[in-house]
Amino acid sequence: LDSTFMSALDESFAHMPTVADSERQRSYAPRNPYPTPASYPNAPSPIFDHPAIFEKLGVDCLFFIFYYSQGTYQQYLAARELKKQSWRYHKKYMTWFQRHEEPKVTTDEYEQGTYVYFDYETGWCQRIKSDFRFEYSFLEDSLQ
Repeated sequence: LDSTFMSALDESFAHMPTVADSERQRSYAPRNPYPTPASYPNAPSPIFDHPAIFEKLGVDCLFFIFYYSQGTYQQYLAARELKKQSWRYHKKYMTWFQRHEEPKVTTDEYEQGTYVYFDYETGWCQRIKSDFRFEYSFLEDSLQ
């Protein structure tokens, strides 16, 4: 009976809640507070909590939300919409890629061909990368 109790105790200890499980939703705190007129909104519009609005946004806007609202529900919604539009996130380069044409080489580990990628570091624009090897191990497959 003691060994059963101890193994159950060990199992429950391994799966105990973390501090994050009990955190309450944080209220909005602007990153760069600036005095604004009373007529200016002081909180993000609740319309951006609805997935349908993201279907109407352009790609540049989705990229902006993805890179500048990190860790938010809006980042998730932007990523989900980009994925619907055939963009694929590369975990190693931390940017989005889209096939420009069908890959010239396809294996179980990678595909190689010409891709459009979003250059968020140097130009905030879409660029073409020829003969790029997209290894599937770097493909973000889930939206968490």
